[in-house]
Amino acid sequence: MPMFDLPLEQLRTYRPPRTEPADFDEFWRQTLEETRAYPLSPTFEAVDHGLALIDTFDVTFNGFGGKPIKGWFLLPRNRTSPLPCIVEFVGYGGGRGMLVESLAWSNFGFAHLIMDTRGQGSSWRMGDTPDYDAGGIYPQYPGFMTRGIHSPHAYYYRRVFADGVRAVETAMAHPAVDPRKVAVMGGSQGGGISIAVAGLMPNQLAALLPDVPFLCSYREAVQITEADPYCEITRYCRVHHDQVDNVFSTLDYFDGVNFAARGKAPALFSVGLMDEVCPPRTVFAAFNYYAGEKEMVVYPLNHHEGGGVHQTMARMRYLRALWG
Repeated sequence: MPMFDLPLEQLRTYRPPRTEPADFDEFWRQTLEETRAYPLSPTFEAVDHGLALIDTFDVTFNGFGGKPIKGWFLLPRNRTSPLPCIVEFVGYGGGRGMLVESLAWSNFGFAHLIMDTRGQGSSWRMGDTPDYDAGGIYPQYPGFMTRGIHSPHAYYYRRVFADGVRAVETAMAHPAVDPRKVAVMGGSQGGGISIAVAGLMPNQLAALLPDVPFLCSYREAVQITEADPYCEITRYCRVHHDQVDNVFSTLDYFDGVNFAARGKAPALFSVGLMDEVCPPRTVFAAFNYYAGEKEMVVYPLNHHEGGGVHQTMARMRYLRALWG
């Protein structure tokens, strides 16, 4: 797809009206209070994948509703003191995958926790955590965008964002991690989750690194793209005409733009200007509202792949400059 969105000069100042529920903060305060009423109970079970330089662990912690969430945790074997940690969230439809798919960050010298996304992990990378609240026993194939969308209390991403906060708390609880140097990271859906977690933990995170983030500026997204996953919402609303206002009232509680306005950690965003999945204006909406120090890396001719490995290297350099 050729460039279809606003020119870059306009994107750099693009700030659509922010539709924020009056009880946004109270809703999330109650959600996290309910989540934290259950013990975190993190476990790190050593697993042998034949790696010579990395210690690897199968992680379980209690997320939303006290339900067990899986993950991987990787540590450089040659370490002498607590390490900075990357907590990574996964793109739409994927799960934590195979541990050997995620070796870069521990080889860069960081601790690295990858959170399994409840219910997902049956599209492009496998997962091991069901969405218990939807009656699941195994991970499922998308879509998730309209699961529970009749109410913010029932909506799928309420559970996922709360899980994300608990994943950070799990990383911070490990003795090999320096809790003052924990960053959240992810691409696409993972970027959207990381923005939400940064907004929910504004004083606890040391950095935010969302690439081509999803889950931002829903109202604009459905008007400009016909690509999935946003189009799951569009198709739902084409059938349920009487629910359109209610749908977007629910989504306002989960809009990355509203979380971005609360984030404080230094942030490195990225965007592909030909991205039809997460249109550039939705990424810039979150970036331009982000309340902390921030930088944007622009890939002018890239689609939803963004900068790929080039952005991985940019993130690594950014964190090393930030943390020394």
